[in-house]
Amino acid sequence: RSALCCLSTKAGSRSILAALASKAKHINGRYERFLEKTFPRFYVLYATFTKGIQALFLEVKEISKIKSKMSHQRLSVQQLPYREMERLRQVRRGARDALRQFRRDVIKAIPIGIIAIPPFANFLVIVLMYFFPRQLLIRYFWTPSQQVEFLDAYDAIRRDSYPDVVKSIALAARSLPEPQLQKRLQELCAEVQRGSQPRVAELYAVRSLFSGSPLGLNKLQVSHVRALSQVLFLTPHLPAFFLRHRLRSHVLEIRHLDRAMLRLGLGQLSEEELKAACYLRGLNSTHLGMSECRAWLEQWLGLSCKLQ
Repeated sequence: RSALCCLSTKAGSRSILAALASKAKHINGRYERFLEKTFPRFYVLYATFTKGIQALFLEVKEISKIKSKMSHQRLSVQQLPYREMERLRQVRRGARDALRQFRRDVIKAIPIGIIAIPPFANFLVIVLMYFFPRQLLIRYFWTPSQQVEFLDAYDAIRRDSYPDVVKSIALAARSLPEPQLQKRLQELCAEVQRGSQPRVAELYAVRSLFSGSPLGLNKLQVSHVRALSQVLFLTPHLPAFFLRHRLRSHVLEIRHLDRAMLRLGLGQLSEEELKAACYLRGLNSTHLGMSECRAWLEQWLGLSCKLQ
């Protein structure tokens, strides 16, 4: 009899909780419809905040699931399918760097989550979203227009380093021992500086120059390494040894992603995935269509997947 009473009490508690949850969902739905109708611009921020919270927790859950799979099946990152490997990129860039970035994102998100716990306190978060979105909030709380704006801003910073990279290659080319390849590389640098884009075959023809001095990664001038770090959104303000280590780790990660992407096939990627892949590899894809992104990635993979 006591067991039946206990079960009956638990069932009653669950029914009450379910009823309360349903009532809260109904009230929240009415509240959102009111905002959408009365304050449409404010509703965009509110909806972005709500979806951002959901996306953040879903990503944490998904990453935990991938790591659990790797542990149980004893898989390395390189053995994962492209999408899982790309998802882990945020927490495994160079084995540690993106993990720090992810932790920074989570640390930023914790006070936002705490602020948003009391009823209607999410208004304060939305105020932050309005005035300081890029400085104080992570990407989950950016509106679609802000995402384009901020990616353009970051790409502008990256583009400032491109001339330094090409100039460093041209300077290093003067020390190359093979006159014919030296001349060809200098011509390629001059073409890029004039705004032309070399063909994949032309780049592949000079690949051997980048395996030894002075263009091998371990032989590059520090200024060259710093410029490459800025291109890949890595901090350049570290000693040369750490810069080279992080740069090598990051480039190897992109190499593994390239091979996983080739196995999957570009035709399997969504527009969002195509744009993200281009952006990671140095092309500002925020204003490009699927066909343009796919064509560029085909050229990239045509070179990348031939290299050792």
